Amino acid sequence: MDYTIRYGLEFNPFLKNSKEIFVSTDESKEVLFRLDYLAKTKGFGLLTGSPGRGKTTAIRKWVQTLNNSQYKVVYTCFSTFSPNDFYRNLATELGAQAHYRKPDNFRVIQEELTRLSVEKRKTPVIIIDEANYISSAILNDFKLLFNFEMDSRDRAVVLLSGLPSLNATLRLSVHEPFRQRIIMNYELPAFTKEEGKSYVLDKLQRAGATRAIFEDAALEAILNASDGTPRIINNLCNSCLLIGDSRKSDMITAEIVMQAINNNEI
Repeated sequence: MDYTIRYGLEFNPFLKNSKEIFVSTDESKEVLFRLDYLAKTKGFGLLTGSPGRGKTTAIRKWVQTLNNSQYKVVYTCFSTFSPNDFYRNLATELGAQAHYRKPDNFRVIQEELTRLSVEKRKTPVIIIDEANYISSAILNDFKLLFNFEMDSRDRAVVLLSGLPSLNATLRLSVHEPFRQRIIMNYELPAFTKEEGKSYVLDKLQRAGATRAIFEDAALEAILNASDGTPRIINNLCNSCLLIGDSRKSDMITAEIVMQAINNNEI
């Protein structure tokens, strides 16, 4: 028997590569509201949070709401690029011809941003993930790279997403001019216990569950161990389903959760 069948599930909602289920919470609504504000206002935005808090999931959900005829979305993960590769990649993703020299890439990036904004009437949305790896030199470059008409107009949305250490970096006096240009700054908090419980139950229900699968004590143990972090909740729930199936248990008990916690070394 497949473990999903044992628990009456159409698929495992806790696996990353399964059908993604976006669970709406007060915090997720707040994030989407702020991202929508950034899209309409244009300029620099900052979304931070500890690992596994759901930054990428929130951004992906937001991007799905953007009209393709009004926005051109470019995603890049800074941790995989050297500074020069970053500019070359950004130029290419925007549809421009990349060059080897930074000044040439600056020029074609600005030209393409202007073409998209003025000629195509599209707002470029540049999402930079793992932005906590950005060097001071790159942050200083951003003030020049996205400067149009003597600061009178923003033509692009630039969203930096990363760990909370990014905020600490931007609080340095050398970055004060850049920090003043950030119009949206939000740090994702952990789930409360109520939100965590709703998160698990909502995922199960939308995966086809028609009965209780986790005992109350099991849910409590998961939420205590995860400290409200969605990624850890997913990992523990997935482990619990596998362990429960191996034990031929139709309910996930606190004992099963404790084994999952030990297996995950949390």
